[in-house]
Amino acid sequence: MPSGQQARAQASAITPGGRAPEASEAPEALEQPPAAQVRALFGRQRLSPAQRRIVQYITDHLTEAAFLSITELADRVGVSQPSVTRFATSFGFSGYPALREALQPIALRAVAGSPRTREEIRRNELQAAVDTEIANLENLRRVFVDTDRVLEIGRELARSVPLTILGLRISVSLAEYFAYAARRIHPDVRLVSRGGSVAYDALLQSREAGGTWVLAFGMPRHAKETLAAMRAAHRSGLRVALITDLTYGPLVEEADLALTAGTGGRLVFDSYAAPMVLSAGILQAMADAEPERTQFRLEKYEQAAEQHDFFLEH
Repeated sequence: MPSGQQARAQASAITPGGRAPEASEAPEALEQPPAAQVRALFGRQRLSPAQRRIVQYITDHLTEAAFLSITELADRVGVSQPSVTRFATSFGFSGYPALREALQPIALRAVAGSPRTREEIRRNELQAAVDTEIANLENLRRVFVDTDRVLEIGRELARSVPLTILGLRISVSLAEYFAYAARRIHPDVRLVSRGGSVAYDALLQSREAGGTWVLAFGMPRHAKETLAAMRAAHRSGLRVALITDLTYGPLVEEADLALTAGTGGRLVFDSYAAPMVLSAGILQAMADAEPERTQFRLEKYEQAAEQHDFFLEH
C-alpha cells in the first residue's frame, strides 16, 4: 500500500476531470499568458469551425466563461448544449464540468495578473494567426529549395489536355483560383467543384477527351467526397496530383504526386496563404513548361482585355 504522501502525489497527478495533466498545467506553462494556457488545452487536434467558436469565446471572455453553466456558455457562443459536451469530451474531459474546473484556475490567475482589455486579447490572437501563416510560408520556402517536384507537376499538368481541377467544399475557392489563372496559359481547363455523380461524369469526359491528369485540392476539413472523386479519377485512367496540408493519410496515399502546404488554423475558418503561394508556383511551372504556348495565349488575352475594356485604368 502506498504511504499517505505517495497517495497524495498520485492523486495530484490527475486533474479534477480524471485526465492526466496537460502541458498548460506544468509549472513553466503557468508563466504563459492566460490565452496561451487556454490554447494549450485545445491545441492537440484540428478544430471544427463550431469548436473554434467555443475556443474563441472562452479565450476572449475567460474570466467570465470559466464560471458559466453549460446552458449559459451554449447560449453565449450560439451552439447547442450537446455541442459543448462533445467539445469537452473530444479533448479528454469527462464532461463540461471537468473542462470548467480546468479553466477556472487559469481564469483566477488572469484576474490576479495585470488586466488586459478584450481588444488586446483579440489583437494578439489575430497577430498569432499571422505568425502561424508566416511559419507555414517558411516551411513552404524550404519545400521550394528542391524545385524538382514542383517542376515535374507543372510539366505534367501543362501536357494534359484537357486539364481537370478538382476542389470540393471548402477547397472550391483554391480550385477556382487555380482554374481561372490556368485558363490564361492552357487551352482546356475544366473545373470540378461538385462531388458525387457530377464529378464522376466530368472526370470520365475529361479522360475520354484525352486528359491525363487531375489536380486536386484537399484542405481541412478533408471531405470524403474528395477521396471518392480521386478514386473515380484513377478508375477512369487519370493520374492525380494533390495539394493538401497533410503529409500522410488517405488523400496522400491515393495521389500519384502530392505537395504539402500548411493552413492557418488559429481563426474560426482556416486561412490559405501557403497553399495559394504553392498554387502560384505550380502555375509558374506550367507556364515555363510550354513557353511558346504561354506567350501566345497571354498575348491573345491582353488583346481581348484591351478590345473589350476589361479593367480600370490607374
